[in-house]
Amino acid sequence: MTIKWIVLLLASAASAATATERVELIIRGGTIYTGSDAPFVGDVAISGDRIRAVGRRLDYRAARVVDARGMIVAPGFIDPHAHLGEQLASDDARTRLISAFLMQGVTTALIGNDGGGDPDVAAVLGRARTRPVGINYAAYVGFGPVRRAVIGEADRAPTAEELARMRAMVSAAMCQGALGLSTGLFYAPQSFSRTDEVVALAREAASRGGVYDTHLRDESSYSIGLAAAVDEAITIGREAGLPVNISHIKALGVDVQGQAPAIIARIEAARRAGQRVTADQYPWSASGTSLVAALVPRWAQDGGRAALLRRFEDASVASRLRTEMADNLRRRGGPESLLITAGRHRGRRLSEVAGAADPTETAIAAIREADASVVSFNQTEADIEAFMREPWVMSGSDASAGHPRAYGSFARLYSEYVQRRRTITLRAFIERSTARPADAFGLVDRGRLRAGAFADIIVFDPRSYAARATYERPTELAAGVRAVFVNGIAAVENGALTGAASGRGLAHVPRAGSCR
Repeated sequence: MTIKWIVLLLASAASAATATERVELIIRGGTIYTGSDAPFVGDVAISGDRIRAVGRRLDYRAARVVDARGMIVAPGFIDPHAHLGEQLASDDARTRLISAFLMQGVTTALIGNDGGGDPDVAAVLGRARTRPVGINYAAYVGFGPVRRAVIGEADRAPTAEELARMRAMVSAAMCQGALGLSTGLFYAPQSFSRTDEVVALAREAASRGGVYDTHLRDESSYSIGLAAAVDEAITIGREAGLPVNISHIKALGVDVQGQAPAIIARIEAARRAGQRVTADQYPWSASGTSLVAALVPRWAQDGGRAALLRRFEDASVASRLRTEMADNLRRRGGPESLLITAGRHRGRRLSEVAGAADPTETAIAAIREADASVVSFNQTEADIEAFMREPWVMSGSDASAGHPRAYGSFARLYSEYVQRRRTITLRAFIERSTARPADAFGLVDRGRLRAGAFADIIVFDPRSYAARATYERPTELAAGVRAVFVNGIAAVENGALTGAASGRGLAHVPRAGSCR
């Protein structure tokens, strides 16, 4: 028998084996976007929690077939920035499903952002084993809890001994599976740090293969300015020796609107020099924050809330404090630009609450009651779209209560910026929501449709996928998602939640030999 005939017989045997092989599920006939390849019409086969095969026409027997004709089939979306820690740890099983994400096709989220991540990363990731969750999640160690545990709320530099303790906390968290170090240098007490302090902690993450993720010290003109804050982030990454991700990149407020091209140029220069610098972005012109964070200068927050409330009554600083708060309100776009989303003034603009009164005094009165969350309208569409077009910018939500971004960011990015404005293509939208974040944050076997990858998969209708959440009704679920699979288990079927909770805590594997 010739070699040619042997090859043909072997090929025939392989084809027969494939034809009789059984899988649990086939998603058939959809337009497949793998996360990194050109789209094609084909099938995806799933066995257990993994993808068995992806191809134009798979010849498997399946216990179940999902008809995806006319639908988009893509990897489950990955959100690099989501404030979901409380929901994922909730006593309520339905809350832990994270339905707002599943109904957009988001199957994985990174938590602990803005420097808020719990240093006990082992406990954070381990909860998913005893309290099932609807999505996968990975976690950062946060600069805020680390600094607060060692220094408190004080505006001062750490001593050598205190810095060593903070470094040890970051090191321990990295060895427990943290993705890296997260900072929110805009927020007190993190704002009291100097660059060299952050570099020292970032080196602990770098030596274990981690990432530096940062809410910039200034996204506006509050302190050092947007450009200098971007330079600081790049410097931290370069000196510590680790990748940098700029959270929710934006040009916030009237003083810096229009600066997106200059910021992009800075980041491009760092990337050309060999640094790994990325960013994530949500597709909304309003950010979400609190009255204190938006309006109160950082020096007035030294010592925490009790100290701030005393300063409101302190005649020696009252004039300075009110003048700076008024300027911060101007920077944000005035009282009409702040929509209060919690407390007794919920649903009203600061201008409505103030009426004929001084809006700064109105804000102080509200802060005395509680530090209410606000939606802050402070960005231009030109800046949003300029950042969005960059290949190093990923999709994100910055999911938080009171803002529609938790319920609609990915769906809005598609309906508004792919379909209506055509700012980016459908393929770019999917890749910046899947493979790019998987690669940037080292999420192994996530973010792509390929044999052997985890079966995190979304099936959505390109004609109806859209956000329904608005600033006035921020908790409306998105439309258009037909099916979602998380680790091979159906979390959404026929456009409805199944109640399945098959998410996992995803531990980063530290660099070999870096943990004792």
